[in-house]
Amino acid sequence: MTLNQTEPDLNLPLSVTIGEPSGIGPEVILKAWYKRGENNLNPFFVIGDVQVLNYYSNLLRLNVPIKEISNASETELTFNNYLPVLAIDCQNNFNPGSPNPSTASMVIGAIDKAVELIHAGEARAMVTAPLQKSVLYDAGFNCPGHTEYLAQLCQKYWNEIYHPVMMLASPELCVVPLTIHVALKDVPGLISEDLIIKTVKIINLSMKKHFNLIEPKIAVCGLNPHAGENNAMGREDSEIIAPAIQKLRKEAIRVTGPHPPDTMFHKVARNKYDVALCMYHDQALIPIKTIDFDAGVNVTMGLPIVRTSPDQGTALDIAGKGLANPTSMINAIKLAHRMTMSNV
Repeated sequence: MTLNQTEPDLNLPLSVTIGEPSGIGPEVILKAWYKRGENNLNPFFVIGDVQVLNYYSNLLRLNVPIKEISNASETELTFNNYLPVLAIDCQNNFNPGSPNPSTASMVIGAIDKAVELIHAGEARAMVTAPLQKSVLYDAGFNCPGHTEYLAQLCQKYWNEIYHPVMMLASPELCVVPLTIHVALKDVPGLISEDLIIKTVKIINLSMKKHFNLIEPKIAVCGLNPHAGENNAMGREDSEIIAPAIQKLRKEAIRVTGPHPPDTMFHKVARNKYDVALCMYHDQALIPIKTIDFDAGVNVTMGLPIVRTSPDQGTALDIAGKGLANPTSMINAIKLAHRMTMSNV
């Protein structure tokens, strides 16, 4: 299994896609650049519309000087004094908190350009601001989500089929949901030995490659209360999850479980593993958002590129009000840098 055919040049800048222009993406990008010194951020450039960024800079009185660049190589010379932007024009039919499908071509174009630049050796990683998927669907976007679209783009450039895995990471906890945006009633039918094995192998390789862990410790949650309690509350834990773990152990992967989910996330338990594999969305996201709501980072594993994203949505209710916390975006930029440092 190959996770990365692109060995990044550490002198290359990071790319940041602008995301939904009516959400908080532009605001947290501007605030991240403004706090670049105190956070020791590596040079990055934004892919998106210059007027959108200028609008929010003026609206929120951030006074961020913005400079359009013609190629990514200008980033390092520009970054200390200006926020460099590789322009993709927007129709400017946007308002804070009110997304419009007319901006979709700019939003998707920014993602396309970031992957293109990484493949071409002009950027070393990408950080993506949040999307408003419903607006993209209204504009004809036919992919289930951001991550799946990235997998399609990577297949186009690297000519391989990828199985992307989402990890939510913070200093206190890293979690991976085995199933993501599906109804809870559908989760049991989606869990299989093959999916667990494939996902754990990707986690194992990614943690070695990008997080400098020689033998990553992976803890697997059970599906049912008390991990089934000897089949009294479901058979999935003993008949699907446990056999998958046994097969993984035979390949010298340090994986344990299935563990009762209600005892996996207190501090002492967290010290026993590097990543928790959870069976469904809320089983993974509730603990990490409880522990570190503002600082978590979304990491995509299993692609030939490094991609991180702030663990926050478009937050349309506070867009344009100056209330968005940039910590997750700052952490996403810092983590993208660290992951590429580990990749050499």
